[in-house]
Amino acid sequence: MTSFRLPSLAAGMLGIAAVALLTACGGDRPQVDFSRQEPAAAEEAASPPSSGALRMAVAPILSPVATSHRYEQLADYLAARLGERVELIQGKTYAEINDLVKSGDATLALVCTNPYLDGREEFGMELLVAPRVDGDTVYYSLLIVGGDEQAQSLDDLRGLTFAFSDPLSNTGRLAPLYQLALMGESPDSFFDRTIFTYAHDSSIRAVADGVVNAAAVDSVVFNHMRLSEPSLIGNVKVIERWGPYGIYPFVVNPRLDPEIKARLRQVLLDMHEDVEGKEILRNLGVDRFVVPNDNIYDSVIEMRAFLRDHGLAP
Repeated sequence: MTSFRLPSLAAGMLGIAAVALLTACGGDRPQVDFSRQEPAAAEEAASPPSSGALRMAVAPILSPVATSHRYEQLADYLAARLGERVELIQGKTYAEINDLVKSGDATLALVCTNPYLDGREEFGMELLVAPRVDGDTVYYSLLIVGGDEQAQSLDDLRGLTFAFSDPLSNTGRLAPLYQLALMGESPDSFFDRTIFTYAHDSSIRAVADGVVNAAAVDSVVFNHMRLSEPSLIGNVKVIERWGPYGIYPFVVNPRLDPEIKARLRQVLLDMHEDVEGKEILRNLGVDRFVVPNDNIYDSVIEMRAFLRDHGLAP
């Protein structure tokens, strides 16, 4: 199995690059450029696929080192069960991953909920399987602040600084945008400054380190870090929880060979039935993979429609 990072569509130009590089391995306190609030334009193309290899792309829900550590085992497992080489691809943005699925350069991909719905609308992106975590296929957006902050709700954050994860993130951007819209507000009208961290663990670190006052983060990531890095989580507190939302799925291009699609789905669905697969799932914080009812995504569809109706679509 070959593991590599996809050349960034915004290499070296991300407004919060320093924060995005804070990983479980540590890092210096980031110097944040608050002047850039959106990702820069594309500069590099994706690497071509290696001949004969399947490509598994993983959205940057976690920062690069954490993602690589958690998903290399899964790529190796798929390779062994399928008898195929599997390459693990990491992009810097959710949009990058969607583009890879659309073009067919990624055989399968783990994408966030909101990008899945984008891809489904745009080119028929197809759900393959979704993780069941703690017995359910839903997750939440957690509004977090630093441990010393006095804020008790979103309304208390007026005039402060805020971290979104990815521009297309459901829990890290869409959900807080929706909550602001219900208040008749937008990020520009409500916050002093906003940044993008491009990973949920990086958003948590940004709050814990005092880079920003608050952030909205994925509950699955937060709960995992509560166990793996309790001292870090001890420096933040949750003041609101929004959801539930259908959990982020593994997806494929609808034109993918049906035989490959069926084999991939079956291997993932059966993982919990063998010792090696069960251990990999445990490391991922996943009970098992399932094929969920698509109505679990209705709440996100409603948020998207509301924001579009009010001219606030991200």
